[in-house]
Amino acid sequence: MNSSYLQKPQDVERKWYVVDAADKPLGRVAATVASILRGKHLPTFTPNVDCGDFVIIINTDKAVLTGDKLNKKLYQHHTGYIGNLKEVKYGTLMAEKSDFAMQLAVKGMIPDTTLGRKQLTRCHIYKGADHKHEAQKPVAYEL
Repeated sequence: MNSSYLQKPQDVERKWYVVDAADKPLGRVAATVASILRGKHLPTFTPNVDCGDFVIIINTDKAVLTGDKLNKKLYQHHTGYIGNLKEVKYGTLMAEKSDFAMQLAVKGMIPDTTLGRKQLTRCHIYKGADHKHEAQKPVAYEL
């Protein structure tokens, strides 16, 4: 009988990766990072076990949006008060809070479960090239 390998939570060994988002499409970076956070790049991937790695995304202020998304794409959120649906164009969002835009993109590609929320805590996003995780000796991840 052919059996599949199922990883156990205590057998998970996590690595640290640095992804440079400079001059790369926002969605392409987010999709790659979501895959690393879930552990889908590993041969020992198990869907019901949190087996992903840590990811540091740098230079989000230099990430690009293809097409006319800077002008047409909107980020909408509701404040909770009647009639308070707020809209922000992605051009403004990328100029002021590019790290938040990247976080939204990655969050949208992770499952909305308790496991997905746990995986999202291992993603660290920075606008510039500096980060505070040198002690973990992260490895550069090429897209």
